[in-house]
Amino acid sequence: MTEDLLAATVLSLRVSLAATVLASLVGIPLGTCLGSTRFPGRRTLVVATNALMAVPTVLIGLLVYALLSKRGPLGPLGLLYTPTAMIFGEALLALPLIVALSRAAVENLDVRAKETAVTLGAGPFRTVMVLANEARPALLAAILGAFGRVVSELGIALMVGGNIRGETRTLTTTMTLATSRGDFELAAALGVVLLVLALGVVLLAEVMRR
Repeated sequence: MTEDLLAATVLSLRVSLAATVLASLVGIPLGTCLGSTRFPGRRTLVVATNALMAVPTVLIGLLVYALLSKRGPLGPLGLLYTPTAMIFGEALLALPLIVALSRAAVENLDVRAKETAVTLGAGPFRTVMVLANEARPALLAAILGAFGRVVSELGIALMVGGNIRGETRTLTTTMTLATSRGDFELAAALGVVLLVLALGVVLLAEVMRR
């Protein structure tokens, strides 16, 4: 049982971190662009991003399942019921949150930050990098919020991971299994482990920020 708990803990951390990093690599530049530029259709993208934050995780899991199933367009890749499928699904879950919070962080910056970058000859990409650097405390908070959401996620992990022992069983799916068997003490202990894991990542990020 100890080995199963350790495997579930390691997998939860690995999947959550990978999904958060993947979502951040896409979401932070996109959110920074939305917060610093004006173009036709921007308002629609902002509203859509905000709306996507409220999408239930089971719907995202269903979408990823449809893409990765044998009849889906990505079925030949054989990714269903693997950690990769879980990472992909949880990255989709975290992406709208990171985009929305990144946009808000950049919009709240002093307008002189962008003006100074443009005056010094920075191109569009360099300007985005400068603004992201200026908003890094708020962006770090966005990343932490995204990690907190994916590490405690259950629906996607069950639907596209399959809760396979030793392969795709995470802390949340193990908690669900323990609860269904009536082992509430184990479920509570796993909840404590999950809480400690989340707090540990938050403390590590705070040390990095300082």
